[in-house]
Amino acid sequence: MITLYGIKNCDTVKKATKWLAANDVAHQLYDFKKQALTAELLTQFVSQSDWSLLLNKRSTTFRNLPDDIKNNLTDEVMFAAVLAQPTLLKRPLLPLNGELNLGFKAEQYQSLFSDK
Repeated sequence: MITLYGIKNCDTVKKATKWLAANDVAHQLYDFKKQALTAELLTQFVSQSDWSLLLNKRSTTFRNLPDDIKNNLTDEVMFAAVLAQPTLLKRPLLPLNGELNLGFKAEQYQSLFSDK
């Protein structure tokens, strides 16, 4: 069973979970609103991607960050900010085969699960 990381009420996460269900891919949702984003889990995400890809800079959460954080996007600053507000991450996150897949596109998922 795979784990999809995100927020249940996010439209993109809804599309991804709907696609997984329709294509008989056993999955569970790790909802950041109900389950804490741990430092270990965030470290895993960062090791498989970089901040420029992981951060959802179009999100309201990012736009509402204080300027001193937005203007100082070091690894340490972002790590602390994302732990405090997991909605700063792009969604959904799908770790699969040693890679972290960001967002949802049906074509991408079709390719990822074509040999299941």
